Amino acid sequence: MNNTPNAPDETPRDYKIMALLLQSHGVEDCDPSVINQLLEFSHRYTVDVLQDAMVYAEHAKKADIDMEDVRLAIQGRVNYSFASPPEKEFLLELAEERNKHPLPIIPEKYGIRLPPEKHTLTGVNFHIVPEQRNSQRSQPANPAAPARDLTGQGMTPTPSTTVV
Repeated sequence: MNNTPNAPDETPRDYKIMALLLQSHGVEDCDPSVINQLLEFSHRYTVDVLQDAMVYAEHAKKADIDMEDVRLAIQGRVNYSFASPPEKEFLLELAEERNKHPLPIIPEKYGIRLPPEKHTLTGVNFHIVPEQRNSQRSQPANPAAPARDLTGQGMTPTPSTTVV
């Protein structure tokens, strides 16, 4: 907490006070931005409470804010801004219920388990047919099937015709 943003003489009073408050609660060292965040939170909270107190005083047709208005504003903020932690007994019951079930057995393999390759987007979804030899290429695979036009010129290749 000795890392103040400026030289010790230039450190703002509020920054020093917040650092002292943290030290009084046992915080030995923290990032300077933590103190800045706490200052921002306390400023925003104070402004909101005082604005609410002004509304309550105006509603009561009073010229100035008094302590009752501030107390009412703080009580209103506490009711909806801060949540109280759950009861210790409730947390113990919850932990006992959760700990009834044993943890799953750690598998021997580690890492991310992927589905089979046929179910992934990166899996091979085609088959490459090996290139046939020249003697087989000129003969149709199925002798009963009609010959196809491989030249694009209306001609069908015959064993004596070569397609380039």
